[in-house]
Amino acid sequence: MDLHTMTQSLVTLAEDNMAFFSSQGPGETARRLLGVFAGVREQALGLEPVLGRLLGVAHLFDLDSETPANGYRSLVHTARCCLVHLLHKSRYVASNRRSIFFRSGHNLAELEAYLAALTQLRALAYYAQRLLTTNQPGRLFFEGDEGLTADFLREYVTLHKGCFYGRCLGFQFTPAIRPFLQTISIGLVSFGEHYKRNETGLGVTASSLFTGGRFAIDPELRGAEFERITQNLDVHFWKAFWNITEIEVLSSLANMASAAVRVSRLLSLPPKAFEMPLAADARLTVTVSPPLAHTGPGPVLARLISYDLREGQDSEELNSLVKSEGPRSLELRPRPQQAPRSRSLVVHIHGGGFVAQTSRSHEPYLKSWAQELGAPILSIDYSLAPEAPFPRALEECFYAYCWAIKHCALLGSTGERICLAGDSAGGNLCFTVSLRAAAYGVRVPDGIMAAYPATMLQPAASPSRLLSLMDPLLPLSVLSKCVSAYAGAETEDHSDSDQKALGMMGLVRRDTALLLRDLRMGASSWLNSFLELSGRKSHKTSSVPTTVPMRRSVSEAALAQPEGPLGGDPVKSRTMQDLSLRSSSEASDTSELSLSAETLGPSKPSDVNFLLGPEDVPEEAVAIDELRTQDQCRSTSTRAGAAFPEGFHPRRSSQGATRIPFYSSPIVKNPFMSPLLAPDCMLQTLPPVHIVACALDPMLDDSVMFARRLRSLGQPVTLRVVEDLPHGFLSLAALCRETREATALCVERIRLVLTPPGTAAPAPHRGLERRSAPATPPRTPPA
Repeated sequence: MDLHTMTQSLVTLAEDNMAFFSSQGPGETARRLLGVFAGVREQALGLEPVLGRLLGVAHLFDLDSETPANGYRSLVHTARCCLVHLLHKSRYVASNRRSIFFRSGHNLAELEAYLAALTQLRALAYYAQRLLTTNQPGRLFFEGDEGLTADFLREYVTLHKGCFYGRCLGFQFTPAIRPFLQTISIGLVSFGEHYKRNETGLGVTASSLFTGGRFAIDPELRGAEFERITQNLDVHFWKAFWNITEIEVLSSLANMASAAVRVSRLLSLPPKAFEMPLAADARLTVTVSPPLAHTGPGPVLARLISYDLREGQDSEELNSLVKSEGPRSLELRPRPQQAPRSRSLVVHIHGGGFVAQTSRSHEPYLKSWAQELGAPILSIDYSLAPEAPFPRALEECFYAYCWAIKHCALLGSTGERICLAGDSAGGNLCFTVSLRAAAYGVRVPDGIMAAYPATMLQPAASPSRLLSLMDPLLPLSVLSKCVSAYAGAETEDHSDSDQKALGMMGLVRRDTALLLRDLRMGASSWLNSFLELSGRKSHKTSSVPTTVPMRRSVSEAALAQPEGPLGGDPVKSRTMQDLSLRSSSEASDTSELSLSAETLGPSKPSDVNFLLGPEDVPEEAVAIDELRTQDQCRSTSTRAGAAFPEGFHPRRSSQGATRIPFYSSPIVKNPFMSPLLAPDCMLQTLPPVHIVACALDPMLDDSVMFARRLRSLGQPVTLRVVEDLPHGFLSLAALCRETREATALCVERIRLVLTPPGTAAPAPHRGLERRSAPATPPRTPPA
């Protein structure tokens, strides 16, 4: 169903329902249903023209006609999903409104939630239109006046977000993924209740279990708490929450469900300098020094995973590097016969926003990769921010990569074909490690597979970044805090000093008391929640619910902080710049930063053309100039808030200002931090690149623009975009059919790199790819 037909059908149903409920008397439920359908009609009619304009030019930003994907398409698709849900719900109401079994309260709550989501999506569509008319032709990221970018972001972050985290949670994704997202959101807000209350593993887990029931039965409360947590809690909270998968019990359960491998060993690579032959002349060598930034020389951890026990993997030299992990270290079981060394080696770099997770979190799908590829995998456990900001992680990954090439025989490989693979932040590090290898003159990998990588860490607006308003796994505030931590703007967390002072027995006694207290409070909360629901009328009152004392635990512990003016603390901004400059100066002795300085010179943002040459944009310039002219006729103001037409007012957040930096730190423009900003001469040193992105990911434009940039330079690059899945689908590989197909696509891209030239390449996997037939115009993904 095309957009116009869908809109007209929804408007017709809304008017029919309005006519019915207007004749039902002065009841409160009928009045609210009448208002909801009136709002649905208004928002649908207002949204249709702007979506049509975006869809009319969206094809200009695709990589090619075979890969119709960019942030504008994704935003239109998301809005269509919301319209489709409202259409189905309106039909249901029209068909069942006279039935005695019609649950008016439930349907009213769902309609109100999706109306709020549609209103916010209309605001995002106007923002996207503003980007379209303000950006340079053909560019998805905003370039130019940084003050205008700050104004845009400052306006954008004030939008209400809670409606996307309640009843509407994950509506844009495949239905199979929504129960998981709901579980994650309940766990997150429950975890946030007890964050910074000095509880350890047993206490926080038990407390979250017994106080999370009310978030499961009250979606509106869950959405409000989710919004408050994402806007107020610091990067240390997200680091703690994402690292829950590192707990022994959870990681053991995940490994039980994954493929059984012969080898899974954590190695500690000693911080010793070694020589590497130059790629251009093997008779010459270059010295690879151990990581030095911030904390000085130290060992680098990496996990070796192999489905078969291969030659070299049980050698005394490798055994001397094994770091004990308790019972897990016994996974290596000697076999009478060893498999020969594989011709291939995969060097993997995990994601986690540069601040969280290890190879242990990603081990389940890495074991499957080792089985399917028949090659050993070395997954690098780099040091994490904010304790180890840029460029520490890059130094460690580069050191481990060079060590793997030099000692591939110990890893069970001959090293004939080497693939760098990573997801999210790991994808970023794959690109930068390869750039640094080229700068050193050593062997670059034979190819890179990057899943939903981050290539632009500068806080620039783009249409796909607008999706962060509703993304439960990658909200804009969380993304910004992770980047700030990696850039060195976040300080270390010293909140555990009290725990150290208590000692082990003190912690046990305290956790026991807290557990008993939370059992009592949790039982009371459940009882009060059910009593409240059973006695609640169809309309919400302004009275304070009985669970307020427990809800305030987050505020009292972490959220009750003085709100500064919108836009951030000038002292914090100044500190960020000082830290960034200090980090840059401290690392100036390293090869990659000195190279970037010599290559780039005193560059400005306008010096880097990170898309296409002028000859590639005539069609785009004409189409966008028409939109710009129409937009200027509506308003002469250039502020972001002027993007809204007269009479339209989106919902604003009631949680106060989001503390994110609106002005970028200079260090994020370093090409070894934002590879999209690298000059042409650096990008031309990259090997073949294979990117697997998500259509609904806020980082989609990073992939599209990076692929377009490489394509314009004549570099070999492929881009595959999977539908209806969130950022981080590799960690959900076993969850449903869609995630398994997307993971299989990543494996095929790696196999393509590991296939020697001249041999038959594997057939492409197209189960979830966003592609269109060459003879037809780019299509909108079905809702």
